[in-house]
Amino acid sequence: MRRTTTALLTTCLLLAAGAGCSKSDDEEAKDCATALTERTGSAPSDTPTVSEAKKRVDALDKTLASMVRSGYEGVAKNASDAVEGKTQTGGKTRPEACESLSEDDYRALFTAKSINGLGWTDKDGEFDKLKMVEALGS
Repeated sequence: MRRTTTALLTTCLLLAAGAGCSKSDDEEAKDCATALTERTGSAPSDTPTVSEAKKRVDALDKTLASMVRSGYEGVAKNASDAVEGKTQTGGKTRPEACESLSEDDYRALFTAKSINGLGWTDKDGEFDKLKMVEALGS
């Protein structure tokens, strides 16, 4: 009986210790974003969470769709090509810090960091379409 109690107590302590050591999703995303800094040319301080990254990418997508609807297909294509080029330059392999993320979450972070690396975000990390247009015009 004493062995069983000791074994159960040890197992519970190990499980409790392991649960306390795991990182939150936001911490894992920030670690991944930091690891992607050099690949994307983005600011080291740009460490969006997955939801922030998805919001940034969604803002870019909506802007490009609006540009196409308004007859600015060429500018939208140039912007899309710039982001694609930035992500292609970053490589196909994931940094170790990004391994725990799903493919969708990783792609969102990689793209969001690339948008920042292109200089298309404001001081708060939000996508800035005016900065994008200015950069494409240079």
